[in-house]
Amino acid sequence: MMKKYLSLTLVTCLSLLVSQAVAPALSYVPPVFPELIPLPPGFGPEGIAVGNGHTFYVGSLAPATLGQILIGDLRTGGFSQLVAPTGRPALGMKHDPRTNLLFVAGGASGTGSVYDASSGSQVGFYQFQLQPPTFINDVVVTRDAAYFTDSAVPFLYRVALGPRGEPSDQFAQVPLPAIFGAVGGCVGPPPVPPVRANGIAAAPSGEYLIIGHLSEGQVYRMDTATSTVVQIDLGGGDVCSADGLLLDGKTLYVAQNFKNKITVVELSPDYLSGAITRSITEPFTSNTATKVPTTIAEFGNSLYAVTAGFAAPATDFVVRLPK
Repeated sequence: MMKKYLSLTLVTCLSLLVSQAVAPALSYVPPVFPELIPLPPGFGPEGIAVGNGHTFYVGSLAPATLGQILIGDLRTGGFSQLVAPTGRPALGMKHDPRTNLLFVAGGASGTGSVYDASSGSQVGFYQFQLQPPTFINDVVVTRDAAYFTDSAVPFLYRVALGPRGEPSDQFAQVPLPAIFGAVGGCVGPPPVPPVRANGIAAAPSGEYLIIGHLSEGQVYRMDTATSTVVQIDLGGGDVCSADGLLLDGKTLYVAQNFKNKITVVELSPDYLSGAITRSITEPFTSNTATKVPTTIAEFGNSLYAVTAGFAAPATDFVVRLPK
């Protein structure tokens, strides 16, 4: 009986081995993330953020959809409305994964808003400036605060965040050096907008902020503990038309809007100097439909740029790029 059992066991094992050998090998096919995600014609995008998973958000500055925010999927390219038009521009934006909140700069309205990134409900609102000139252009979120830039006056606006990332209902003004109250000396072609502070990024620790001056073409390091601001030495180089910033480790990506490129700057460990190493120009220079990258976000090994809605009713895009 034992001999018969061993024979059956041997035959079974051999059958399994043969079946595995002749069966087609199963392989994992990763999802295909589209290189271009077309947005609605005339939507007028300016800001982009990546949220939890492969979710993305884009906001509108076009009159017909002013302040509308779309929520989409980087994997499928599909999207839907998260926030209906508010009448206030939705420019730079950042997502805080701790709270699933979306912080949004309000442009010439002088405001900042905070939305629940799932429902679109407004959970925070800040009137930073009551009278012009003001242009709340971008925002970054650290462990303990959200910082908004103003392209018209030399201030940042700081909204404190609680231990779990909950935003305060108050804000503070943080003065910036005099250069942020003046237009810089960048020249065209193409023309450089007379914009001052624009893009902003933060070191992972939140100890330092990186702030771009668009019309001067320089970037600055701010110590968040002391509010001390120092120009970053780019070795004689410049990033004129610097719009959105993205800091990945010590690599700084700078969207140079009307220059139609994203410039890569490798920063020193203390963020006080940097070397411009290369520029990403495609598809911004060869595809007339993907001009003027304004802000950038990241997902995995890819950057995602949004092309500016300055030529409505043209279709603008979310563009995927290798880092």
